Amino acid sequence: MADRWRIAEEELKAMTHFNKEGRAQMVDVSSKLVTARTAIARGVVKMKPETLELIREGAIKKGDVLAVAQVAGIMGAKKTPDLVPMCHPLQLTGIDINFSALSETELGIIAIVKTMDRTGVEMEALTAVSIAALTIYDMCKAVDKTMKIGEIELVEKTGGKSGDWRRDF
Repeated sequence: MADRWRIAEEELKAMTHFNKEGRAQMVDVSSKLVTARTAIARGVVKMKPETLELIREGAIKKGDVLAVAQVAGIMGAKKTPDLVPMCHPLQLTGIDINFSALSETELGIIAIVKTMDRTGVEMEALTAVSIAALTIYDMCKAVDKTMKIGEIELVEKTGGKSGDWRRDF
């Protein structure tokens, strides 16, 4: 009997993302080193030119769209493990979100997330961009139901065992 359990334990140790039944499990990162880690993600909200102009002028009736979207994105990054089932709760040390008009119809969002931890913050940066974009949509939908959220992607990550990575442009 003890032999059966020893074999099962060794099988479990060999797998990282799946348990012995083939079901997802949270990866054990306890043996990883704590290192400085950063992730940068971006996305785009496409809208009518008039909508972007209203945002720039602060004329959306629900309030300052970019200020609210920035706070929402920060909150989203902090809540990532509550939204994405296998994400580890991390001690985030910095979150910054920036917006820029990419054209007369496109609002760009960039999130930079930092931590000193055992696993990366890619999901937190992607979540920050996503929640900021959803907030922009929510605040502007009364004037523009045609808005599109897209092009959400990881741009760069630093730190950890796999090292640094940057998207080729």
